[in-house]
Amino acid sequence: MNNPVEQYMPKAPARIGQGTAVEQSRAVAEVQAAIIVAQQCPRNIQAAVAEMRQSCKQQFLAERAFYRYSRGGSAVTGASVHLARELARCWGNIQYGLVEMRRDDEYGQSEMQAFAWDVEKNSRNSSTFIVPHRRDTKDGAKQLTDMRDIYESNANNGARRVREAIFAILPPWFVEEAKALCTQTLKNGGGRPLAQRIADAIRAFDGIGISVDQLEQKLGRPSEKWTEHDAAQLHVVFQSIQRGEVRADEEFPAPRVTAEEIAAAPQQATEWPQVARAGGAE
Repeated sequence: MNNPVEQYMPKAPARIGQGTAVEQSRAVAEVQAAIIVAQQCPRNIQAAVAEMRQSCKQQFLAERAFYRYSRGGSAVTGASVHLARELARCWGNIQYGLVEMRRDDEYGQSEMQAFAWDVEKNSRNSSTFIVPHRRDTKDGAKQLTDMRDIYESNANNGARRVREAIFAILPPWFVEEAKALCTQTLKNGGGRPLAQRIADAIRAFDGIGISVDQLEQKLGRPSEKWTEHDAAQLHVVFQSIQRGEVRADEEFPAPRVTAEEIAAAPQQATEWPQVARAGGAE
């Protein structure tokens, strides 16, 4: 007797091509080789820490080491996928990636898997998730049909999962030291004087329509009293705006005028002054 549930189950392909069979064999051999290499060449923790410290002193990495976006009216910040990938490279014997397991054009979604694997310690972290083929805009959700748009949406959503997978298998002390070093590198500003960094920040934000008054209101102090931490915070905000993680109007919302402020404002004259004199002109 046939099982009625079977008709709703996805069917496995009846045959696989030669290319697929070769790829499956190659993947198995690659995993076996990675394990053997990791056992024969274990990581040197002292060398990994030294390389991490050297990398985090570089201005280029520090500028990309943190992200920032808005959620529920508040800012969310943290270490970026760029820092996670660099730390995985420094730590060594780590494999990570993002795989599109299935794409369903009928329902407009992709089933993705992000993973990170410490081959030497055999510690693995992975997550499977669904990415809808939609993009949130000011006018509501927009359905994606272009292949490039779908690819970029999957990559952007998957990058966050890859980041968390890498951080899940790295030692916490290793990650925290890297974050502290990148923060210090941002504060140092590549050896540039603080006054120059402040001037550069003001000029950069002015290029995207953000005034000095808005920057001072956000930091809560005039530009003459900005510190190294303030300059580093502005740099992270600017980079996040440039990468599209947050919008400028979310970080710098327009001031709201309350009913009390309107009532307290001086009343405008509602009548035009009398300029015509009685009687005819002389």
